[in-house]
Amino acid sequence: MHIIFYGPEGSGKGTQAVKISKKLNIPHISTGDIIRDNIRNETEFGKKSKALIQKGMLVTDDIAIEIIKERLIEDDCANGFILDGFPRTICQAEILDKIISKLGHKVDKVIYIYVADEQIIKRISGRRVCLKCNKSYHLIFNPTKDEGLCDECKIKVIQRDDDTEEIVRNRLITFHQQTEPLIKFYEKTNKLVTVSGEVTIKETTFEIFKVLGIN
Repeated sequence: MHIIFYGPEGSGKGTQAVKISKKLNIPHISTGDIIRDNIRNETEFGKKSKALIQKGMLVTDDIAIEIIKERLIEDDCANGFILDGFPRTICQAEILDKIISKLGHKVDKVIYIYVADEQIIKRISGRRVCLKCNKSYHLIFNPTKDEGLCDECKIKVIQRDDDTEEIVRNRLITFHQQTEPLIKFYEKTNKLVTVSGEVTIKETTFEIFKVLGIN
């Protein structure tokens, strides 16, 4: 099965994508994770991406497309995959269709997880991450057991540079302008399904399982 998870950052799409990935035994491909790895390793690609992200902007189409082209040809994608964070524009969606078609696949479902802007801001600005294992926490919703320390690595968790309220608001503006048109794009294909991300994680997972026809 070939699935796209779609929604603003902080909507919970990454959490849900991981759950579905494990259930269906297909890879979860997060462009955000790939980009952050490059930023952390200070690659040339990472430096270019960091400059854009810190302004609340999306990485350019050529960067995002190159990431996806390289990842989808790997062996673990042969039986399906879950895309999280791509496509983000109509241009990217059209190119993705061509990439997938050449590989003999097609998109089966596009799952849009809806969460209101103010809830997104509250979620992301309170987020803290461990730089060693990438585990994510939240000051209110998912705090560490020992204040400020990762449960697994026991090192200090931090707020990412791009998780401040100002940057989040800029990203939401970008999302509404560039990414929301994808709703209409995928509605035309009858592949788009909208689920709420404002309920519990378990409830959202249940709805997604139902949409995908899995138990």
